[in-house]
Amino acid sequence: MNTWKDGDDGKNKWVCVQAVYIDDTDVMWVVDPACPFMEKVYENSHKLVKINLQTNSIEKVYWFEGVASEKSYINDVRVDTQRGFAYLTNSNEGGIVVVDLSSGQITQVLANHYSVKSDGEFNFIIDGKEFSKKGEPAKMHSDGIALTPDGLYLYYKPLTDNKLYRIKTQYLRNRILSDEELENEVEDLGAFVNTDGMICDKKGNLYLGNLQEASIVQITPDLKITTIVQDEKLIWPDSYSISDDDYLYISCSQIQKQPDYNDGENKRTSPYTIYRMKLP
Repeated sequence: MNTWKDGDDGKNKWVCVQAVYIDDTDVMWVVDPACPFMEKVYENSHKLVKINLQTNSIEKVYWFEGVASEKSYINDVRVDTQRGFAYLTNSNEGGIVVVDLSSGQITQVLANHYSVKSDGEFNFIIDGKEFSKKGEPAKMHSDGIALTPDGLYLYYKPLTDNKLYRIKTQYLRNRILSDEELENEVEDLGAFVNTDGMICDKKGNLYLGNLQEASIVQITPDLKITTIVQDEKLIWPDSYSISDDDYLYISCSQIQKQPDYNDGENKRTSPYTIYRMKLP
């Protein structure tokens, strides 16, 4: 059991696990941004951990020290097992982190590009009021991330606006490109919905949560959007998984009901929930 507390060695413990992802070879990847309350990374202990589910043992740890700053919040991960790369989002600062799983080389890219920054002019209204913290609009940058089943495209977006972007992964892996050359390869797909997580199915359809409407939408490869379910029980649909028999699993985190976003009042209700639905 993990029992980290302030003063402990965060490099040997989970500080604040953010995401758990199982790749297509049944390997588990755990993202620990090590940034309690999204304020400051604890003692350079932000990391990506590879776990062998057959032996229940840690096989490798990738450290973000020197790549993502102490103000970063590494949020979500997708892994391309065919090419041996992992892609992660930095939500506090904005950026895409690229990990060469073989060499261990890690870079952060697009950190100065508008696609990883939440639009300051967008008013994120949820539960009838602006999403705010300490009296100011809460802005969360690049968050949701999804890899197409062929590994050719990475979709991503800031959390607190409705824009969606993608880029061919070949450009993310190309370390020769200048910042400007890489930024020129970003595709602005337009406005869709505010979502936290996202996921692609094996047909290349993209699934996002519509936080404002308590719903899940499907975006086809040709960018047609359809609401596939809407239900008041979907309180901030957050992270997703798709099973081999085509069920979509949805966790709901109730983030907008946390005290930080309600002047100190806790509006969350228990139990927290995970739902599943058959994909269309």
